[in-house]
Amino acid sequence: MFVGLIANAQKVEFEEYDLDNGMHVILHQDNTAPVVITSVMYHVGAKDENPERTGFAHFFEHLLFEGTQNIERGKWFDIVSSNGGSNNANTTDDRTYYYEVFPSNSVELGLWMESERLMHPIINQIGVDTQNEVVKEEKRLRVDNSPYGNILAEIKKNIFFKHPYRWATIGSMDHLDAATLEEFQAFNKKFYVPNNAVLVVAGDINKAEVKKMIKAYFGPIPRGAEVTRDLPRETPITETMKATAYDPNIQIPAVIASYRTPSYKERDSYVLNMISSYLSGGKSSVLYKKLVDEQKQALAVQAVNISQEDYGIYALFALPLGDVSLETLIAEMDEEVAKIQTDLISEKDFQKLQNQFESQFVNSNSSIEGIAGSLATYYMLYGDVNLINNEIDIYRNITREDIQAVAKKYLNPNQRLILDYLPKKDDQ
Repeated sequence: MFVGLIANAQKVEFEEYDLDNGMHVILHQDNTAPVVITSVMYHVGAKDENPERTGFAHFFEHLLFEGTQNIERGKWFDIVSSNGGSNNANTTDDRTYYYEVFPSNSVELGLWMESERLMHPIINQIGVDTQNEVVKEEKRLRVDNSPYGNILAEIKKNIFFKHPYRWATIGSMDHLDAATLEEFQAFNKKFYVPNNAVLVVAGDINKAEVKKMIKAYFGPIPRGAEVTRDLPRETPITETMKATAYDPNIQIPAVIASYRTPSYKERDSYVLNMISSYLSGGKSSVLYKKLVDEQKQALAVQAVNISQEDYGIYALFALPLGDVSLETLIAEMDEEVAKIQTDLISEKDFQKLQNQFESQFVNSNSSIEGIAGSLATYYMLYGDVNLINNEIDIYRNITREDIQAVAKKYLNPNQRLILDYLPKKDDQ
């Protein structure tokens, strides 16, 4: 079944080169639809912040839509929409990504706008004050008032002690309030430089013409100082850690067992992705069948490998049904992890996993937006653009023995944090 599917997974052709100022460029031509994406990923995320000024990277995702020397304040979105386009941006602990989707005859407009963001941003107090309110509202909506919205932040601060992954990507509002305009301008000068960025243009393009435009708009931008990182390493976890957090927005408690795991560049991280799918990928998965269907002990259960550039977090999450205790849920999940560590998973389950990952691989390159994002990510964070075509080979080469060995290496009780995430009572 999947042989035919993979044959239909078209190889993603791309061309890459560097401008003299150090900006990396990746072009992907696909003339099947009259659409183009202009996107820039900057190698700056929450981990690059001063611990006393968290939230800067995400703040910039908003701030750099304020306006430039040639784009009037507040007009960015009007220009995009009036030309039939859409745009967005997002931030992680490791990078910040901006993109526009336009009809292909507006590719030059997209390139000009992104070059303006890089070369001529206006960072002034009115923009900082405006976006401060926007970010506060976003935090209220997505974190403070969202059920279970703070779980990841609570895990991070209790599993990382030295590395800057320990704080939330959205950061501290107190830190943003305390920051001076000069600090925002210095952050921009340090990280928003061409040699800390990759430009991806994907879709219905004429490559020769686009190269000329790129040279005209991005070529004159001066190279910045090299961004260097020397981030602290964590000491291994050697005994079970426990933490409790309270959420006023929930009625049902949650329990999460979290393990510190390697970077997504490591082969072991790919194996952990497969273990996640085995444990909780769909209704036929081990944990769902056992805890939700058969024993009716959990409302929901999930195993997930949240992997990033420097470290990952492997999390086992469950919501109890009725009076089932959090300790019982942990014990039941532990039992299934122990089985993986003790016995090889069945050939049938292993084949099912392989099929799932083949299917995911095909789907990941099914949209031009997905391809553009993958090209930027694989270049910047993995150091290998060709993973867009051959990452599936890593999964194909994983064995049942690898799954057993990686579970034994990382998923042990003495290597984890148990977080009880509880409803907040009136007296707390």
